[in-house]
This record gives sequence, structure tokens and C-alpha cells, in this order.
Amino acid sequence: MSMSEVETSTPHSVLQARLARVHELLQPAEAPQPAAEAAAPAAGIDSRTAQLTREIEGLHPADIAFILETLPPAERREVWNLVKADQDGEILLEVSDAVRESLLADMDKPELLAATEQLDAEEIADLAEDLPEDVLQEVLHRLNAEERRQVQTAMAWEDDQVGAIMDFDMVTIREDVTLETVLRYLRRLKELPEQTDKLFVVNHDMLLTGVLPIRWLLVNDPAKLVSEVMAPDANTFHPEDDVAGTAQAFERYDLVTAPVVDADGRLIGRVTINAMVDVIREESDAEVRERFGLLEDEDMFASVWRSLRNRWAWLAINLVTAFIASRVIGVFEGSIQKLVALAALMPIVAGIGGNSGNQTITMIVRALALGQVSPASARRLLRKELGVALVNGLIWGGVIGVVAVLLYDSVPLGLVMTAAMTLNLLLAACMGVLIPMTLLRFGRDPAMGSSVMITALTDSGGFFIFLGLATLFLI
Repeated sequence: MSMSEVETSTPHSVLQARLARVHELLQPAEAPQPAAEAAAPAAGIDSRTAQLTREIEGLHPADIAFILETLPPAERREVWNLVKADQDGEILLEVSDAVRESLLADMDKPELLAATEQLDAEEIADLAEDLPEDVLQEVLHRLNAEERRQVQTAMAWEDDQVGAIMDFDMVTIREDVTLETVLRYLRRLKELPEQTDKLFVVNHDMLLTGVLPIRWLLVNDPAKLVSEVMAPDANTFHPEDDVAGTAQAFERYDLVTAPVVDADGRLIGRVTINAMVDVIREESDAEVRERFGLLEDEDMFASVWRSLRNRWAWLAINLVTAFIASRVIGVFEGSIQKLVALAALMPIVAGIGGNSGNQTITMIVRALALGQVSPASARRLLRKELGVALVNGLIWGGVIGVVAVLLYDSVPLGLVMTAAMTLNLLLAACMGVLIPMTLLRFGRDPAMGSSVMITALTDSGGFFIFLGLATLFLI
């Protein structure tokens, strides 16, 4: 983190107070008194604009991005127009994809070009896919040859590959110089790149030969050679590596930075912890969306049509599954008429099954994301989950069975309730393992619609099991 970032970072409580003040200032002003109608509107607008400017002035770009994401489109544009031009690019990098799209849509070519002037090569590459083609070409034309090469290198990789997020700003040193020479070299630099915890040691051909942690540089004898102090770096990545796996390595080994090398071992960039935090957050957000059938990141204040387009697919599937569940109930309509207690008890069986299934599927999806589960271990995992479901079913099914006996004075009804809950929990456990594993087997995201599917199966299955057992043994 640079000094400017330290100075402008805002405590959460202060940020919330600023956000509340911005919302207050954006509220429609009360109608002016008749005597002051002529002068009040213009003066009021100027005063509000000045106050809004003061509220956002000095905030970190990430804090301004947070405020923009909480505002409806009209108010968002008003605040966005008050942001200093030299902050535009950094803010665009911080906001969500949906909000970035809305902001870019209101910017003309000169504004877009100005927004990219303060950005590094890898940051320009992050924005590149959202920029109009003519603007992107103009941005590339303004860069020097090295910066242009870096942007094009980053753009050549897919979004889920390390090459797309690697940083080109790093410090390299030679292994045949003394630590004193390295210290003098660092003092001549204007500042160190952010998150610099180690220096990368390379030879004449830019082949990575080791790393020199900053703390080792500071505590060792300045007369020693770099080769005497440096260490080989076991955490080296390639541009084609998956970012999710790289993020897990950063978490596992508590990394701050790590080198990126090509197939020949040449140093071409580095990965930093701030990029990994973004990856982890985005992966988490995507998993939550996909579990509940949302197709893409949605602006909270998006149009009705856009939100509808994002949500309709899985709602349509849910409607079909709900209709199937209703038809299952319809098959046993006669049984329900003869024993009305079934109508009161059957939602309990379906509900507990859905909850248990979601618990299982959440654990499995998380384990798959972390690489802790493989198809080979799925059978053992299924046996374990069935065992948990059986014990839970007997315990909690027994409890609700006793409650059913007390409420309806029917021991057979209590036994049916216990059996139905146990069987539905077994079904939920089975589907909780098989759904994500099957999606993975067919190359799909294990989280995709998993919550919708498990709920549909446990609802229909729970109704069928409970009403079927009641029809066989009670009617």
C-alpha cells in the first residue's frame, strides 16, 4: 500500500457516515417559500453540489466505488460527474462489473481516454474488454512500446488465467552483486511497487534464479552477495495457471507476491495479494449467484427488464418443479381428505429435507472449489453423508414423530412421520453429493442452480415419501 493509500483510507464507521450524508444530500429539496422562488433553486443546487463534492473529496477510490454502487442510476451519475478526472480510472476498476458498464455508457471518448491516463498496463488490460474498440485502439496508440506489449500480453489470456491478472511492476536484481549494491539501487528508485515483500533474482537472460525477501536484505551483512542470501522460490506460477488454484496457494502459504514465469523459466511478471483477494471475492460472489440461479452480476438498481432477463431462466425451472410437487400432492388428494393431519405435517418433512440437502451441497461445492474432493472419493463421501442423514433422521424424525402422536393421538402416524423424515434426509444427502459431482463430471460449475435443484427434489421427494407411506399404512 502506498503512502497516498494510507492517507486516504477511510474507517468503516466514517465511510458509513459519509454515505448517509450523500444519500441525504441527494434527496429532493423541499419546495421553497413563494418569496424566494426566483433565487432559491439555483442557490440550492450550487450549495448541494458543493456539499456533495466535499463529502467525496479525499476518499479512496474504493470508497467512492462503494458509494456509487449504493445509488440509483440518476443519483449515481450526479455523484460520478463530481469525481476528479484523475480518479475515474481507479474507481472504474473498483466498482462491480454491472455498475462499471452503466458508468462507461455515459462517458464520451475524451472522458474514457482521460480515465486511462493514470492507469498501469495491467489495469488498462482489466478495463480493455469494456472499452469501445476505437477508444481501446487510441489508448494503445498513446502507450510506449513496452506498455503496449504488456497490455496486449495481459489481454491475450482468459479471465480465469494468471496471465490476465499479473502485475508487470516489480524489482529485479542480479545474484552476483552485494546487498549494499542492492540497497543503493533501491534508494535511487522513486518508490517501491506496492506489495513488494521480495525482490526477484534473475540472470542475463531474465531467467528466475531465486528471490530475496526484503527482511533478509535488511538484516544481513551488506557485504554479502545476493547469491549467498537468496532463496529458491517454490511458489512460482505460469500465465496459463488457473487463478482459483493460485488464490488457494496464496491462502495456503500466506503469500504476498509470487513470480510468474514463461515455459522457459523467464520472469515475465508477478501476482500480488490484492489481485488474489479480488479473485477470492469474485469466486465467492459467483458461487452464491449460481447456487440460486442468477446468470450474472446484477446492478442493484438495474432496469426491470435487465433484472428479469438475469433471473427468469431458473425461475422458470423452479415453476416446473413446483408444478411437479403439486401434482405429487394431487395424486394423494384422496388420502389427504381422509386424514387431514397429513396436510399439516407434510411441509415439515419437505422443509427439513431441503435444509439438510442445502447443508450437504454447500459443503460439497466448497470442498470441490478447494480441490479437496475428487470423483474417486465421491463414493466414500456419499457413504459418510448417508450415515449422517440416517442418524439425524432417526433422532429428529423420532422427535417430530412423538410430537405427531401427542397432537393427533396416533402412534402409527408418528411412526410414519419418523420413517418419512429419515427417508427424505437420506434422499437429500444422496442428491447433495450427486448433483454437484454430476455437474462437475459434465464440465459445468458444481454450484450452478444447485440450491434450486436440491429444494425441488427434496420437496417432491418428501411429499411422495410421506404421503405414500401414509396411504400404505394409515388409510
